[in-house]
Amino acid sequence: MAENGKAKYYALMEEMKTDILSGKIRPGEKLPSENQLSVRYGLSRHTVRKALGILAGDGYIESFQGKGTFCADVLRQIHGTGNIAVVTTYISDYIFPRLIQGIDEVLSDNGYSIILKNTGNSRQKEAKCLEELFQKDIDGLIIEPSKSQLSCRHPGLYENLEKYQIFIQGIYTEMKDKPHILMDDARGGYLVTKYLLEQGHRRITGFFKADDIQGIQRHKGYVRALQEAGIPYDPDLVVWFHTEDRRSKPSMMVKEMVKTGSLPHGIVCYNDQIAVQVIESLEDCGLQVPKDISVTGYDNSLYAQRGTGITTIAHPQERLGEMAAELILEKINGVSEEDSKVERLIQPELIVRGSCRRLK
Repeated sequence: MAENGKAKYYALMEEMKTDILSGKIRPGEKLPSENQLSVRYGLSRHTVRKALGILAGDGYIESFQGKGTFCADVLRQIHGTGNIAVVTTYISDYIFPRLIQGIDEVLSDNGYSIILKNTGNSRQKEAKCLEELFQKDIDGLIIEPSKSQLSCRHPGLYENLEKYQIFIQGIYTEMKDKPHILMDDARGGYLVTKYLLEQGHRRITGFFKADDIQGIQRHKGYVRALQEAGIPYDPDLVVWFHTEDRRSKPSMMVKEMVKTGSLPHGIVCYNDQIAVQVIESLEDCGLQVPKDISVTGYDNSLYAQRGTGITTIAHPQERLGEMAAELILEKINGVSEEDSKVERLIQPELIVRGSCRRLK
């Protein structure tokens, strides 16, 4: 019998080969027994044995008398330089250490080392990083683009860097055909705004970052939730800020709202860092969260987990890193888009903590 035009043993062999090349089955990992594989896939032992035979003949697996069958170290043998460049906007704070940890764990298990760089969310520094990588021996690039809502200033650098490229957390509009892994940020912005609406809040301010695609998408979700609730969109209730003024403008605008008596019922913040800044500014003005006003964040960082916590959106930082590493391994090892096992769009999850209250 055949499946999708392929013999069953061949289809099984291809699936297991894809799992090996993508890193889902890791070098040195013990495989299930023939009996276990037979039950798992609903195939005869003869069919399973035939698939394993091909994999063994091609050097992907190896058997040891009395011990079982194991994934071979084939990836380490066929790799080129053994280096993957990882470029993020920041490295040592916020969500980035766990993101990088996820990348490193998968790549190191597959015989790779990472070359780590950061841009400070500067397009100029990003160009410099890419230029430096021209001089490095690398097999691929995992990059979080800087100011991803703006047009890329250096598309030629990406085109001339003839390596596999994976974008994470953002993607330039003109490069949407490149492999990328994103969170559904519009959905995330919708969820936090809808939660405040469900708690009886009607006048809701949004603080969003204007130069990253995440901020634009989260704003879209905010608008959608208001529209569904029948609340007209008021641009005066939206505060836009940029990378350069992210440490000053949110605080300044909160104090201006208090001063002018235009404080809303709730505030939706671009991320947890901005939420903390907003909460501290409110407290400086003698107000309490959530007694006087509700505040939400985004990313479920350590900031959101302190004290009674901040209502936020979960960000699978380490898992995102693992997914990026698995995807770059697939690309390096020739796994097609059709056979890819890596999810490309992460669905957000609302986490309710103590920074919001229900209005009477």
